[in-house]
Amino acid sequence: MIGRSLNRAYHLSAVALLTLGLVSAGFVTHPASAVAAALDVHAATRVVLFQSQGTQTQHVTSAQTVGEFLKERGIVPGPRDYVHPAAQAPLTDNLLIEYSPAVPVRLITASGTKTIVTTADDVGALLEEQGIQLGKHDIVRPSLADPIVAYGTVRISRVVKWVATEKRRVAERTIHEIDFSLSPGAVKIIRHGEPGVALTMVDYTQTDGILNKHVVGTRVLRKPKTRVVAEGVGTAGAVADFARYGLEKTAYIASGALNMVATAYTAGCAGCSGYTASGYRAGHGIVAVDPGVIPLGTRLYIPGYGFAIAGDTGGAIRGNRIDLGFDSIGDAVQFGRRPVKVYTLH
Repeated sequence: MIGRSLNRAYHLSAVALLTLGLVSAGFVTHPASAVAAALDVHAATRVVLFQSQGTQTQHVTSAQTVGEFLKERGIVPGPRDYVHPAAQAPLTDNLLIEYSPAVPVRLITASGTKTIVTTADDVGALLEEQGIQLGKHDIVRPSLADPIVAYGTVRISRVVKWVATEKRRVAERTIHEIDFSLSPGAVKIIRHGEPGVALTMVDYTQTDGILNKHVVGTRVLRKPKTRVVAEGVGTAGAVADFARYGLEKTAYIASGALNMVATAYTAGCAGCSGYTASGYRAGHGIVAVDPGVIPLGTRLYIPGYGFAIAGDTGGAIRGNRIDLGFDSIGDAVQFGRRPVKVYTLH
């Protein structure tokens, strides 16, 4: 028994010494320790998904937390940046990490302009983040689906639209009637006019407080009554050969009255042929006009001159100018230059 005990003790000592030497030399590792090390190596490598600014990528990482993973990417989140999960959250396989850097954006509305710092991916998310509600007709530029651009501008125009039906006054028309029984300058109301009434539909659009309107349609409820005014001209002004022009000294109705500046000319002027641009023989009763104002051939009445036909033109006769024909230089000189009222006749 004693021998065996001694042999056993010796054997144990030898094994212990051998094991110690092998361990010191790096040749022996306990089986349980090797398994644990292998597990640690496996746990240190993970595959995660990283999403930032609309792009998603896959990464193999040895980081233990979200913060460490971002640091591996060279990202140090600012206080307003968006990180999910939180920086201290541990990593697991196939974990989705979302990161959005906060950027400055200028927001313009009817109430003013302000710069905000946001992590929103698009314009719609920005408005939701700011608690901004849009009306039915409001306009947003860029559009809601457009991405946020650092130092970009988002403009919101508040638009309100409505349709209203309104009653409006329709002005009466006035007809001037020449009355030879009245003295020049006298006026007599032959018939009083009356304005009409129209029902008008108006489309209103108000953009940021600025109102625009557009008439959609109009329906006349009551037609206006024409006003007739007789204006006295007396018998002033001789007219040569009225019958030749088909003009008679009776009551003519003037369709319009023009305030013009009149000058005088004769057929015997230097360079004149004696005939007008319309083929009439120049003289009293033939006047030169601007055809853009009074068409050639129009019958006229000019108080202080008489009946006339627009039968000539002149290089200096433009706009509300009229040149009255006379039979003699003396009459032309006596008339001179003066303001006149010119009636166009039916």
